[in-house]
Amino acid sequence: MSEINVIPLVDIMLVLLIIFLITVPVVLETVNLKLPDVAFEPTTTKPENVLLSVRSPDTDGDGQPNPESTACEVYWGQTPVDSRQLLERGQAKLEKLLKDIGGPQNITEDNFPEVHIRGDINTPYQCIGGVIYTMQYAGFQKIGFISEPAPGSATLGRL
Repeated sequence: MSEINVIPLVDIMLVLLIIFLITVPVVLETVNLKLPDVAFEPTTTKPENVLLSVRSPDTDGDGQPNPESTACEVYWGQTPVDSRQLLERGQAKLEKLLKDIGGPQNITEDNFPEVHIRGDINTPYQCIGGVIYTMQYAGFQKIGFISEPAPGSATLGRL
């Protein structure tokens, strides 16, 4: 017999075509979003994580930051730091970690510290963005934000 039976091939191709026609519109529909609802994923605070707080100084005395002020206050734990000290402390922490675990080949996701940033609601983005950039430049891979969810809100898991 010199002819090839193409009917099973055509059947399979038609089934695949129907599957793609059904699934592609579902995958491409990503425009209608409502962001953000206060949802959070509980974080596991490890002792090696870096806890940073960022805020704008209140120079008016009314609880709102002064719009003319571009200074930001950054705290490593409870200690105020400037951007140079922040970079130096971040690099020193990672160098100590590398020395303690025996080199970069021993780094895992579990033993690598994360940066957790608590930003005041009135802090301009340029302040928080500068802290993010500095910590990434220091070598940190994971940077997260700590928020306070509304009372009674449920944990929605990873978004």
